Amino acid sequence: FMRRIIFILFLAIFNPALGANESYLSYSQLPSLPANSGYKNQPGLAGLYAGIDDDVLIVAGGANFPTRLPWEGGTKIYYDEIFTLIKNAEEKFSWKRMGKKLPFASAYGGAVETPEGLLCFGGNTEKQTISESWFINYLPETGTVEINSGPALPVPLTNFAFAKSGNKVYVAGGITAIGEESGKYFFMLDTFDKNPANWEWQSLPSWEGKPRAFAVGVSQSNGLSNCFYLFSGRNIIPGENLEMLYDAHVYNPLLKEWSIIAGGKEKRFPVMAGTAFSLGASTIIFPSGASGEMMNKQFALEGQINSLKKNLEPGYSVKKELDILNNKLVNHMNNHPGFGRQVIAFNTLTYETYIIDNLPQTGQVSTRAVKWNEIIVIPSGETRPGIRSPNVLGVITLKDKRHLGILDIIVIVLYFLILAWMGYFFSKRQKNTNDYFKGGGRIPWWAAGISIFGTALSAITFMAIPAKTYATDWSYFMLNMSIILVAPVIVFLFIPFYRKLNVTSAYEFLEVRFNLAVRLLGSFSFILFQIGRMGVVLFLPSIAINLVTGIDIYVCIGLMGIISLAYTMMGGIEAVIWTDVMQVVVLLGGALLSLTVMVNAIDGGFASIIATASANNKFNIINLNWALKQTTIWVMLIGGVFANITTYGTDQTMVQRYMVTNSQKEAGLSVWANAILTIPATLIFFFAGTALFVFYKSYPAALNPTFSINDAIFPWYIISQLPPGVSGLLIAAIFAAAMSSLSSSMNSAATAYATDIHFRFGWSKNKNKLMLARQVTLIVGFAGILFAFLMATMDVKSLWDQFQKVLGLVIGSLGGVFLLGILSRRANSYGVLVGIVISVAVQAAVSYYQPVHLLLYAATGATSCYAAGYVASLMLAGIKQKSIK
Repeated sequence: FMRRIIFILFLAIFNPALGANESYLSYSQLPSLPANSGYKNQPGLAGLYAGIDDDVLIVAGGANFPTRLPWEGGTKIYYDEIFTLIKNAEEKFSWKRMGKKLPFASAYGGAVETPEGLLCFGGNTEKQTISESWFINYLPETGTVEINSGPALPVPLTNFAFAKSGNKVYVAGGITAIGEESGKYFFMLDTFDKNPANWEWQSLPSWEGKPRAFAVGVSQSNGLSNCFYLFSGRNIIPGENLEMLYDAHVYNPLLKEWSIIAGGKEKRFPVMAGTAFSLGASTIIFPSGASGEMMNKQFALEGQINSLKKNLEPGYSVKKELDILNNKLVNHMNNHPGFGRQVIAFNTLTYETYIIDNLPQTGQVSTRAVKWNEIIVIPSGETRPGIRSPNVLGVITLKDKRHLGILDIIVIVLYFLILAWMGYFFSKRQKNTNDYFKGGGRIPWWAAGISIFGTALSAITFMAIPAKTYATDWSYFMLNMSIILVAPVIVFLFIPFYRKLNVTSAYEFLEVRFNLAVRLLGSFSFILFQIGRMGVVLFLPSIAINLVTGIDIYVCIGLMGIISLAYTMMGGIEAVIWTDVMQVVVLLGGALLSLTVMVNAIDGGFASIIATASANNKFNIINLNWALKQTTIWVMLIGGVFANITTYGTDQTMVQRYMVTNSQKEAGLSVWANAILTIPATLIFFFAGTALFVFYKSYPAALNPTFSINDAIFPWYIISQLPPGVSGLLIAAIFAAAMSSLSSSMNSAATAYATDIHFRFGWSKNKNKLMLARQVTLIVGFAGILFAFLMATMDVKSLWDQFQKVLGLVIGSLGGVFLLGILSRRANSYGVLVGIVISVAVQAAVSYYQPVHLLLYAATGATSCYAAGYVASLMLAGIKQKSIK
């Protein structure tokens, strides 16, 4: 009986349920396209120009067969009218025909949104292909539009693929003249300049593959940057049979190069002339497309008819044969089943395709999928050859969230209760500020080392490292390994200084070595930076947890923030360190458990992961390229060394841990413990990301395509694939990773304020110092929590970027200040201040022009401050200065 119970538990834990949401898409019908002038009905339009301007859907141009079908002798009519679909305050939609018209009655061109209006370009009229472009600018004040000319394409072009990625518009393939062959054109238009008169199309190298028209273009991220993706189409060669294409290519603007996604033999992309839109962080959705199979049959019949007509001998009647073939052709066209209803999804990271849904109606091709706020609009289009539809389909993305079960909640609550109890337990041992800020020197070296590790490994890292290796490769591996190179510098250079001076705050050293101004500058910068860091450490994991579980962001922030604040305020650094120890055990144990489950779920297990990952170049570690803007080995090592020297050598959260042991030797051992622990932890988290890649390559439908950030990939796996209780433990691990960094920031920022400012100036001499320390911790903690709440209500990217630019520039220089103080006896106070100013200017220039990878910013900050400070000190050597005592 017990064996059976154990076996059932094993299956429950190590066999994840590979379930997926029934559908991530829902559909609605918007008002149908109104009739064109002179017609009572609207049969629908193909090849129309469509897009959004001033929150209004614009549909212009297009072509159809208004009277008879083409095989019945019908004539294709092109239009120049413009329609707008407006949504009023009651969320009701209504069409309106504009008074203005296009410069041409045309179709089959491109349209993208720009600040100047909807830019329409290329296409063809009834008789010719055009190169002109124009802006359709909607005027909400009058409910009208104005037409302005735009930059012309380098050549007349129609039936091309196009997409806008950031500020750049890409155009690929197409035909330069009606009846001519398809081409390999690839143009780019940069719309960054605010003056559109300066916009000009540029020719770029084309893809490795055949020329094409009727291809599909879309912009999506490849895990590092937005790229232009090119799918399917057909190769047209006059006088020969059409060649249907099923291949796929991607252009990386960062590297300025093409790569092949699929060769086309497996026919994974039957999406010729279809529509596509990006979804989430790494998915492309194809709601329609033509496979070309029916077209091949049509062209085969037409070829037989033409051949029979050409080879007609004088006096010989082939009327009977022609009638039979013509009837076959008409029956084939009349019985065409349409362009299908299957919706295909493609992941730009795993390169896997799968059927994600079915449309409620036949797919519409020769149109555009337009993003309009939360809706993807597919206006009109062609449902089968020669037949259009006036229907306007709205596609809405559904957010799939897996709510935590009772067992999960119990596990998380128990975890929080243990943390609160630990704060209460250690509060009894806090007799003075030496206990509160230094733990009375009672902390063993191994606990201090684990705490250093836990402080550096935040929840952002817990999620970001697996997400990074899932999306890319192991290029960042050497960045983590650089701590091995830095550890001797910290142990033999920095720690002796701090222990000799018996500092409570790292910035005490700056006053001893230089002056009070340098100390205050360093301390103020650190405190403000830590408040901002607390906000980010709280907010970013809360986003991911909210995405996968539906738990309110504010609840996540409040839980982590208040509980961390409670045990930090009560138990001081001792509670922080011992809770760090427990939290590191939880998060590493959770990561190992997840990795074990993933290995078991993949056919072939560990060997299969290695083989699949190797075949997809996921284990790339060393890039010997000398480019400083890429993740090369040099960038990783140089950036890692300087970043770690700045962090482990000058950051108060780290320096404080060097002072909690009872000897310099034990402080050094704690640094080595952290460095050694980094090696297996890095292997665990990097391999977890690689295993996630192989898992979702094996089970593409199990991935939630709606996530806007890849950092949610690990939490999604945890909540969707692990059984109840285990999921709760892993979510607790994410909380643990966040709270270990959070509590360290709270205590260290409070230490910096109390030591460098309050006690330094002798304020509140009669007040209990331990009580003051707890009050400062409370204020600093609440400031960090409030900053996280602020980030939840504002433009996160803009807010954090500005914060980093203002404070990060100063923090980046502090490494140079400490190195000057320790390595150079000639450095003086005024020279150091000059060095800081020059370094900030250098950092501002580096951040603006971006000549190097952002991982080198710590190196540019430290070296520029050191060099400028040293030279300035020599020039100001006559001014009295303090020397090292």
